[in-house]
Amino acid sequence: MTRFLTLPAGRRAKWIVFAVWIVAIFAVSAAQLPSKFSAAEKNESTSFLPGSAESTKALAVTKRLQGGERAATVIVYQRREGLAAADRARIAADVRRLDATGPEFPQATRFSAPTLSQDGSTALIVNSLKGNGKGSTIRDPVERYRSLVSGDRGGLVVKVTGPAGFSADAIKVFEGINGTLIGAAVLLVLVLLIIIYRSPFFWFFPLLAVGFGELVSRAAGYGLTQLGVTVNGQSSSILSVLVLGAGTDYALLLVARYREELRHEEDRHVAMARALSTAGPAIVASALTVSIGLLSLSLAKVNGTSGLGPIGAMGILVALVSQMTFLPALLVIVGRRPFWPYVPHVGDRGTDATHGAWRRIGERVAARPGRVALATTALLAVMCFGLLNFSDGLTQSSSFRDRVESVDGQKLIAAAFPAGASAPTDIVVRDAARVAAVVAAVQRVDGVAQVRPTGARGPEGTLLAAALTVDPYAKQAYDLVPKIRAAARSADPRALVGGPSAVEHDLRAASAQDTRLLVPLTLLIVFVILGLLLRAIVAPLLLIATVVLSFAASLGLSALVFDVIFGFPGSDPSLPLFAFIFLVALGVDYNIFLMARVREEAMRLGTREGMLRGLAVTGGVITSAGIVLAGTFSVLAVLPLVFLTELGFTIAFGVLLDTFLVRSVLVPALVLRIGPRAWWPSALAGEDRGATGRAGSGPVPTG
Repeated sequence: MTRFLTLPAGRRAKWIVFAVWIVAIFAVSAAQLPSKFSAAEKNESTSFLPGSAESTKALAVTKRLQGGERAATVIVYQRREGLAAADRARIAADVRRLDATGPEFPQATRFSAPTLSQDGSTALIVNSLKGNGKGSTIRDPVERYRSLVSGDRGGLVVKVTGPAGFSADAIKVFEGINGTLIGAAVLLVLVLLIIIYRSPFFWFFPLLAVGFGELVSRAAGYGLTQLGVTVNGQSSSILSVLVLGAGTDYALLLVARYREELRHEEDRHVAMARALSTAGPAIVASALTVSIGLLSLSLAKVNGTSGLGPIGAMGILVALVSQMTFLPALLVIVGRRPFWPYVPHVGDRGTDATHGAWRRIGERVAARPGRVALATTALLAVMCFGLLNFSDGLTQSSSFRDRVESVDGQKLIAAAFPAGASAPTDIVVRDAARVAAVVAAVQRVDGVAQVRPTGARGPEGTLLAAALTVDPYAKQAYDLVPKIRAAARSADPRALVGGPSAVEHDLRAASAQDTRLLVPLTLLIVFVILGLLLRAIVAPLLLIATVVLSFAASLGLSALVFDVIFGFPGSDPSLPLFAFIFLVALGVDYNIFLMARVREEAMRLGTREGMLRGLAVTGGVITSAGIVLAGTFSVLAVLPLVFLTELGFTIAFGVLLDTFLVRSVLVPALVLRIGPRAWWPSALAGEDRGATGRAGSGPVPTG
């Protein structure tokens, strides 16, 4: 393995590695694979559902009954004091203008005659759009309708909403995410790298390697979509963050060791080979841990979550390969000069394992490890109480941070009509003789305003539309779905219930099942990997326990911040699962860097001195890596979606908490308190070389 890792440092091999990457980037760009990856995104909520979900089955039948998948466009007109004759004339004129766009949008039906509210203040006109899996078939006509009619016309408020309006707003947000995200993240990482390296030039090289990794990962992502992996705007954004954050972290860890070796070796090829052979195995182990942890998401029932598994794992591996091949080859080619003004020379003083800030922190912890561990655990436990404030009240209608027209329009409808009139619940009655009985049964459900036939019928059944009294995109509507299904099946045992509210209900149910499956599975995977790497059982259990405690504390404090400071209506039910996967994988990632070095030192000097030296030589670079990773995830907060804002904040805070408190204080305290027994059942647990080891062996290169 060492020979393979050191290949990019070869005098001839470096040019071959460099050339292979340049050719690969030109090929990927020429084939436009990154842009094809963006075009392959599926941002409709129905595409996330597993085939076993009832709403998925209902949608399949509904599409056949209607001749394709259709989304209703609802245009609402409202004048608070009541619609005047001139307003009604304006609505009629608008219908003619809207229908005149028919040649532009053959997927659109003609608009209906206006439906007036009982108080005469509001009118609705409706058409439907036939989708083909491409976002433009919904977004383009909705944007055109808005350009023609939306706005405030002297007190007459006009909004375009309905399922098509909500889909168009979501598609518009997701399509603009990647450019904004990558731009903000790259700018932040650039600033951090300049501060960390204290060089106006060196930042270019790791950032170039990250950029190459980003292009290749999106190209590979497109290949995964062709194999059936579901990718949406969220997973695409997270992929960019993972490649940028993890890639920069791997660069920091490798460059730190390379810089240290340059202080001991004149030949840069030899220095890079040593850096790759010493720091490389830990970096590879960490990347494999994260990627395997992410890959466990592939078992999720929610297609959007399962799609993130292979996409995220692939992104981590591409970031690893780019930083372990292209970056070292590039650095060996350019030599020492890009480190200016702090160019490392042979004989310069580097990181000292016996002195420095992190050594002093370790010695303070070592003075009273039991008390430090207890106090730190108590602090994290207090943060965990914030979990009592966690709410899964975030819904589709409250998922946008900024005001969007579809949400505003839905509020206008809810004020004058049954709130669910704009997005009725679909009911497929299999037995035509039972249609009347199903209508009567469902109308008796508290929360259902009206059940009517849609006119769509065929050999597979008859389609009914149930208008709810509550907002169809609110949690109250999701909670009505089981009652509607029970009522419908009491009259027709084979009836299916679908539609927007049912889709969200099924997504939440599948997400809950995914959490129950993937949390213990991820812990098992991480434990096995740590056990193999550290050749122990006790130490992996300690590390996992600290990471889980850190996750709970991060989510608890985040829940308080979301409620008290940001005023968000709640969180998405999938937030705990996503935060858990990322924080556990990334938290263990840093523990691997620390504990791999601690074990290396403990084999020579004993557990106590090994812990102190391991913390001293890895503290600075791991802290820098944690700050960069937290910074990249925090960039998710610039996006206009509540879920991504919450995910970015939770992971950024969790990474910082793990970096500065858990990995720097709690883990050393626990290892120092337990002593050599942390390495049980390996031979290292039965002896402590601290008394006889080479305690005065001098500075140790960073790792």
